[in-house]
Amino acid sequence: MTSPSRQGAPLDRQGTALAHEVEGYLLAQAEREQARREAAALCARLTWLTTGQAEDLARHYIEQRLGLTRQALQATADRAKRLRGEYEARYATLRRALLRRHAACACLLFLCSTAAGATACLLDR
Repeated sequence: MTSPSRQGAPLDRQGTALAHEVEGYLLAQAEREQARREAAALCARLTWLTTGQAEDLARHYIEQRLGLTRQALQATADRAKRLRGEYEARYATLRRALLRRHAACACLLFLCSTAAGATACLLDR
């Protein structure tokens, strides 16, 4: 039988993934609705357009706007991916340097304690 903490972990990850997916969907729908409102406002200012022309213009505007939004989000995601790689590489470098320093300090401490012990043994004779 598995422990409750192990049993809940996959569900938590699935729930988090589902929450992110729903959040993305809702953000996309909000962006689409904002583009529709902007297209409607644009068409309302162009009073000489026929209904068909206004619908065509609105459709093109929404496609263009959502394409630009998609490009901006993709550029942001790509930049975040590059930054993550840079930060992970820097973290690994710093961690290696810290481990080397700790190892050097531990060796120095060991040498000092060994030297102190040897000196104490020699002084006791």
